[in-house]
Amino acid sequence: MNQNEGGLDRTLRIILGIGLLLIAFIGPKTAWGYIGIIPLVTGLMGWCPLYSIIGMNTCSRKKP
Repeated sequence: MNQNEGGLDRTLRIILGIGLLLIAFIGPKTAWGYIGIIPLVTGLMGWCPLYSIIGMNTCSRKKP
């Protein structure tokens, strides 16, 4: 699993994930907030499986 997310992409995913999780725990407390686990985990790992499938890469590092 090579990193395929750039810094801005990762930051936005982490913020979005935390925001959605807050909906589940603090906000209206709906189960839809748990969907925030997906962007949070992919942001922390730096790897998105969907990006791998479609061949997208936002990481600024060059492939070896």
